[in-house]
Amino acid sequence: MATGNLDAADLSAVADGGLINEDVMQAIWDISAIPLPFTDMIGTSGVSNPYTEWTQDRLQDPDLDNAVVDGADASGNDVNTGKRVGNHCQQSDKVVKVSYRASASDTVGRSNELAYQLMMRQRELRRDVEAISLTQQASVPDDGDSEAGRAAGAYAWLETNTDRGDLGGDGGFSNGIVAAPTPGTARALSETAIRDVAQAIWEGGGNPTVLMSTPAAIRKLSEYMFTESARIATLTSDVREKESAAIATGSVNVFVTDFGVTLSMMPNRLHPVVEAGNVNVGLFDPDYWQHGFLQGYRTDMLAKTGTAENRQMLVDWTLKALNEEASGVIADIDPSLDAVA
Repeated sequence: MATGNLDAADLSAVADGGLINEDVMQAIWDISAIPLPFTDMIGTSGVSNPYTEWTQDRLQDPDLDNAVVDGADASGNDVNTGKRVGNHCQQSDKVVKVSYRASASDTVGRSNELAYQLMMRQRELRRDVEAISLTQQASVPDDGDSEAGRAAGAYAWLETNTDRGDLGGDGGFSNGIVAAPTPGTARALSETAIRDVAQAIWEGGGNPTVLMSTPAAIRKLSEYMFTESARIATLTSDVREKESAAIATGSVNVFVTDFGVTLSMMPNRLHPVVEAGNVNVGLFDPDYWQHGFLQGYRTDMLAKTGTAENRQMLVDWTLKALNEEASGVIADIDPSLDAVA
């Protein structure tokens, strides 16, 4: 009582926690409730086995010598069987164990601790599926013992339209397994590589619409667009009304190629890095990708082992590259390097 008064500091200083009640806002501000760009743009389908298959096919190249004699008998056989491919399913889960006392307690920002934990872990489970889908992990069959099944990621599927660093090698499907690609030497993202891969996809019949990578890689590409080397974009400002502040336009989010292919430049917060901070830059046609579900998202009650409520959230899923030739990848990109021509 330095001032001779009983002040707030004196009340706080009372032993065993003081005499002033805590002032805690009864809300939780969750910054992680973010979109799932890859999941949101592709389709979904059901699957009926832990290993699911489909066929990929394409039109053959034009026959420039396609001429027959009038009246001649039909000969030859132009049928094409396509390619049979498949992916293994992967079970991903989150486990929640909340005691009866925790559920009964008056907690900050939520009325029911079990319900809150289930909601948050469900979001995390969906984020896991998004991130794993954009890896280059190989597919793995579940052996029922110590080896969990794994679904091949999108960047493991891509083997036709690829641009990799020195010593890098493609993965792709063979004999029931999708192999992981071999990492190459890190390099800067280049406009030429984007145009080359987009051209290869387009010439093969694909129409990619999304260029997706980490925020850092997309930013480097956008910044490059304003350089003298690119001469693609111009910094502008837009003053719509006298009372309004000028709007500075300093980014590019759409890249139109020479082939009628318009790529939306889409940063993905959940896009994983590969090795030593290097990333992939994907050119995707969403129509040719699906998440397949052997069992959709579900929540099961686990057996009680004490004074707690136990739950397991589970999803049994895979990633289908309906035709990997409709997409492509520029691999081994160091997002710390400025993009180049």
